[in-house]
Amino acid sequence: MISQNDRNYSTFTHLSGFAGYFFPFGNIIAPLIMWSIKKEESSFIDYHGKSAVNFQLSLLFYGFLLAILIIPITIFTLGLGLLAVGIAFIPYIILKFIVIITASIRANNGESYEYPFTIEFIK
Repeated sequence: MISQNDRNYSTFTHLSGFAGYFFPFGNIIAPLIMWSIKKEESSFIDYHGKSAVNFQLSLLFYGFLLAILIIPITIFTLGLGLLAVGIAFIPYIILKFIVIITASIRANNGESYEYPFTIEFIK
């Protein structure tokens, strides 16, 4: 039986991914700190903490790859590449909100959740 405390902590670990909107790299640092503090106390917290951190690291990695691709595309298309990225950024934000909220709800219900397109940096 998963305690309500473990479920709440895991929920807030997922929600801490929004910290990046308030301070640089907060989306990685906040879940990493929360997971590190209690990962030994509960396998449920350990699972959800790894999941949240891996998702945020994956987003950082994909963003880095996108930046590498955008530079030559922008130069070649005389700036139209930046417009395309700007338009694509809106669904990215919406998707990020949806999956973080979904993971948080699942954690609060005592269920597991696997973020889509996540690389397992931490196993």
